Amino acid sequence: MIEWRSEDVPPAERFDWWCGLIGRHMMPLRISSEHEDDYRASLKVLSLGQATVSAPRYPDLHTLRTARFVRQGDPDQWWMTLTCSGSMSFEQGGRRADLAAGDLMLMDTSQPYGSRAHCRDGGLAGIISLQVPRAALPVPEQKLRRHVARPLPSARGSGALLAQFLRGLVREGRALGDAESDALGRAAIELTAAFLAEQADVTRLLPEETRRQTLARQIKAYVREHLGDVTLSPARIAAVHNISVRYLHNVFEDEQQTVSEYVRTQRLERCRADLADPRLDRRGVAEIARRWGMPDAAAFSRAFRRAYGMPPGEYRRHLDRAQ
Repeated sequence: MIEWRSEDVPPAERFDWWCGLIGRHMMPLRISSEHEDDYRASLKVLSLGQATVSAPRYPDLHTLRTARFVRQGDPDQWWMTLTCSGSMSFEQGGRRADLAAGDLMLMDTSQPYGSRAHCRDGGLAGIISLQVPRAALPVPEQKLRRHVARPLPSARGSGALLAQFLRGLVREGRALGDAESDALGRAAIELTAAFLAEQADVTRLLPEETRRQTLARQIKAYVREHLGDVTLSPARIAAVHNISVRYLHNVFEDEQQTVSEYVRTQRLERCRADLADPRLDRRGVAEIARRWGMPDAAAFSRAFRRAYGMPPGEYRRHLDRAQ
């Protein structure tokens, strides 16, 4: 990941410098702002093989991409944009989207557009854009165009998973190696394709592997959010995702563990993390196990020992001695 900050440039040069930076690393635009005299902004760019993630932060501004700018430089991409802070209005193809923090939106780099970003109390607006080559999305272009410049749901399902994934890429971008970046780029494109195919009601057109991998990610996210529920079971997980228990097990064939093993592993890892947290020293081992859906103290102790080589109480004491 590469990051640029306007604070590294003399105040009088910051705005022109930032406009040039956006033109080189995102696309040519006309940018104006009331804060041009001392422009505080930053840009993070993460290369992920075919895909790129850009995360700019900036004060109030107005951007305009005219047909001339499109001819000047067109990356020929679909951009999936997540509004992270502030608010934004966006117009493209005769549609207008008013976006708040948490909203997803699809935009087309080959068409003119205009946008305005708004911040409160002198703060900075921020977005994350996943830039995907047009040919990389296996969804008919005419179907995608119907969803350009519209707020797209991100509160649940594949939309929530995509938003979380984009935030995680920016947060952990500096720690990623080349091989990881390429794999995560493929995952980002698959997840975006699955999300957009669902919005366009053409999921059947996606490759079977893409559908299975996206479903596996959704199931894992659901499991992690409900670990404390003792009723969490393959039957319930399958029902929530509108699939059969048999198909659920088929989806996990490539995960090197069964669904039940994944649930148990995640619960044990949460318990291990709590036992290692000095802020939770007053919580008993059994209480921590119950918190993460393992109310049978004896069964929890046996499972913990198999996973980590010692009983949970001894593990906690071992950490205390090491500190």
